[in-house]
Amino acid sequence: MSVVRTKNHRRTPPTPVRPTPGKRDPRVILDDQRVETTVQWVRTSWTKQSRGGAQATRRNAAPIAFPLPDEPPPYVHEIVMRERDDFQPHSSIQTGLPSNGDDAGVLLREADGLLRVQLTVTPFGMPRRWRRPPAVRLAIGQWVRWQINYRFSSSWGGDWTYRQDTLNLLNGPAAQADLFLGEPTRYVNELGTLR
Repeated sequence: MSVVRTKNHRRTPPTPVRPTPGKRDPRVILDDQRVETTVQWVRTSWTKQSRGGAQATRRNAAPIAFPLPDEPPPYVHEIVMRERDDFQPHSSIQTGLPSNGDDAGVLLREADGLLRVQLTVTPFGMPRRWRRPPAVRLAIGQWVRWQINYRFSSSWGGDWTYRQDTLNLLNGPAAQADLFLGEPTRYVNELGTLR
């Protein structure tokens, strides 16, 4: 598995975040402590060639979780597996909190001492999700696995493409690298039927 590091690739202790007076910093949970989230995105993409037969078996065997890197939180560990790469995992690590500005991201908010987690969906994928599950609230040490899938049309009139996203998110630092290989505290299934 290849690993690419982005942003701050040195192992330096995180500096405390001090909110601006009168303005709440979304990274602060309680008492000026940083949100220490451990986030892993696993994204698998394919075309109709992998919808049946041997390629579908290979795609369905793609993992939905991987061992975590030895990094101080907060960070995002993203693994991408594509049909064109024969579903070989490619990994990257980004320090900091996850983005909600991508085509699909996650919103994090503190409420009553719990971390509120809400997956945001891409506006470009099908099926449309008019009714979505509510946000998940996690205490320190709890984690969620949230799965969702999409079908995308080509703007050039080509074949459909498909993607399955799995978000594994822990409220706090990971005590063991294989944490996400186990059973989550909460599981949200938004896997829909893709034509």
